[in-house]
Amino acid sequence: MKMCEVGKESDGQSVKLYFEDVGHGRPVVLIHGWPVSQAMWEHQIFALASAGCRVISYDRRGFGRSSKPWTGYHYDTFADDLKALLDHLDLQDVTLVGFSMGGGEVARYMARHHGNRVSQVAFVSAVTPCLLKSKENPEGVDKDVFDDMKANICKDRPAFLQDFGKKFFGVSAIHHPVSQATLEWQQFLALPASLKATLDCVDAFGMTDFRKDLSSIQVPTLVIHGTDDKIVPSEASGRLTAKMVQGAAFREYDGAPHGLFITHKDQLNADLISFVR
Repeated sequence: MKMCEVGKESDGQSVKLYFEDVGHGRPVVLIHGWPVSQAMWEHQIFALASAGCRVISYDRRGFGRSSKPWTGYHYDTFADDLKALLDHLDLQDVTLVGFSMGGGEVARYMARHHGNRVSQVAFVSAVTPCLLKSKENPEGVDKDVFDDMKANICKDRPAFLQDFGKKFFGVSAIHHPVSQATLEWQQFLALPASLKATLDCVDAFGMTDFRKDLSSIQVPTLVIHGTDDKIVPSEASGRLTAKMVQGAAFREYDGAPHGLFITHKDQLNADLISFVR
């Protein structure tokens, strides 16, 4: 297993990120969403590597095969973890691609670490610019929604993940854009995460304001979002992100749910390959 040490706990235990590194060419770093792991990118890894890219994907701390420390589940630390990985591999001319929660890492890294080593970024179904509803952000989500999520996770995490997966991919009684097997696979990817990481990350992606981070981005930017995203609605995220990053290209996929990396994988792969090239 390929591991990168990104820090130490207060008791001296090292915190390590699991990562995969395949292909050759311009580096593309894929940052996964909540509550799964880097394995969600299966189709994109294959397509990008086949198109001549070097593709690096990693498990966020607390998820997948990475260390599961008790602390550090906020975006400053996530951005520092990403920096440690880029430094460890000595990557240059990087394309960062963040899905959902992973879009927050992209935004915070670009501001906190001045976009070092990065030449372009992509936000896919991302939580930016700010999910929490407020007077300054009336399109956002009520805090009660995040509180209910955490309560249901504590009550029965597997049951929560099962229900969440259906909404994630837009599954209903009459609409089945993905198979039952795919739903089960996504739940399988989510279960290895620690309960602490799963809960703390709800606060991280739900409460963090990325508007100042987005304003710092000065590299070519691609924003992709689905019109039928019920997890992170485009009108509160993708459309606003595209407006806040100067010169950003915006692709809105008609009828796509949050999990468009599966339901619209061919369209997404083509757009990412075109963007990297």
